[in-house]
Amino acid sequence: MDWQLLAIAAEVLWVGSVAVWIALERRPPAATLAWIVGLALLPVVGVPVYWFFGPRRLARKKRRYRGLRERLEHQLAELAREPSLPSDVVRQVRLGVRLDEAPLATATVLEPYRDGVALFDALCRDVAAARRSVHLEYYIWEPDATGRRLLELLIERARAGVRARVVVDGLGAAGARFFAPLVAAGGQFARFNPPRLVSLRSRLLNFRTHRKIAIVDGRIGYLGGMNVGDCQTTGTGGEPPWRDCHLRLEGTAVRSLQRTFFENWQFATGDAGLDPLDFPALPEGGVRLQILRSGPDRDVYPIHEFIFTAIAGADERVWLASPYVVPDEPMLAALRSAAHRGVDVRLLVPERGDSRLVAAAGRAFQAELLASGVQIWEYGPAMLHAKTLVVDRELALVGSANLDNRSFRLNFEVAAAIYDGGAADCLAAWFAEDLAVARRISLRDALRRRWPARLAESGARLFAAVL
Repeated sequence: MDWQLLAIAAEVLWVGSVAVWIALERRPPAATLAWIVGLALLPVVGVPVYWFFGPRRLARKKRRYRGLRERLEHQLAELAREPSLPSDVVRQVRLGVRLDEAPLATATVLEPYRDGVALFDALCRDVAAARRSVHLEYYIWEPDATGRRLLELLIERARAGVRARVVVDGLGAAGARFFAPLVAAGGQFARFNPPRLVSLRSRLLNFRTHRKIAIVDGRIGYLGGMNVGDCQTTGTGGEPPWRDCHLRLEGTAVRSLQRTFFENWQFATGDAGLDPLDFPALPEGGVRLQILRSGPDRDVYPIHEFIFTAIAGADERVWLASPYVVPDEPMLAALRSAAHRGVDVRLLVPERGDSRLVAAAGRAFQAELLASGVQIWEYGPAMLHAKTLVVDRELALVGSANLDNRSFRLNFEVAAAIYDGGAADCLAAWFAEDLAVARRISLRDALRRRWPARLAESGARLFAAVL
């Protein structure tokens, strides 16, 4: 009897401790209750699962930029008096400023790429011409022909006295041995959040840098969906190159990209020193845009809220391409509501993704979306890896974030919100070309899948929060 009472007391203590622990994370009520029940019933299995996959934030010291908030408040005041911007653009700019301290910047040059060969030719030309610095941050950097080509250029520039810094994700990219020649030539290399079972800050699959950015001499910037690898250029394993989208830009927006790089460089290396020459004076004018960032070290999720607000406020069209479309409840509601209002909502997803689990979870949402009037197309000629969004006639978004919880809350992401009709028309034209070689999914298709497929999709949907 004493042992039974002791066991009951231990169980009560465990459940109470778990409830307090999870409740203090201040997550949505449904998720909080689910984790409490799971950990209470399966403590041996649940604790490791929660530790490595659970929705916790990454604690880190972040660099604060003096006077930035004051300058942005002044910019908002100026924006309110500028009659040339549509009200919905002003709304999105205000949102970016409030959530992410993202100034409204400009690009004197804005070049979109959807061909990996052309993109890496341009990047390699800029790196080869670098005179002061090259800063690169990538989720994946393969030790293949494309990866070696860019590395060899960096080595040559480092030997010439250019400051070459590379930070790659601790799980997704090649390791220190591959980059050792760069370090030997005088360059610098760091892995972002490498997995260490003894480290409290490393969470294995979570807290990755999913960004793909490059900054040359503080004057030229790149961002988008393309990693460094043959899959983006020549293709691998007999498969064609991935269909993707990337941007090259010049102008004041590059300063925001440089700031983005240094925040993760500081975290990965502990090097907090900044050289003012890394932030040179840049020409103003041209296309207006904001560089948006998000990460698990934030109390808010800027890219998620930005996309949600843009979709919720759309009047004419929402054309979205992403390899992973696993919407949470707010995003699902925004897409369905837009379609119900008569907005032309189109989603372009891969016919065959590179993750069966994520693809199954995404398909679990298709019937709901199709029933509300959302059009869904599956792109088949190659792997679709582009992450683009066109809203109405004046907003285009290009970045690294997928439409899923991992991108919005668990990874470090970056995107360019472009307020320009020409950029929106360009992405819309590419989107329409992709639809011409894609297969439209009907509601009947979604409802008539065989029961094993439907069961797998429903099961995968249960893990949507960590995919």
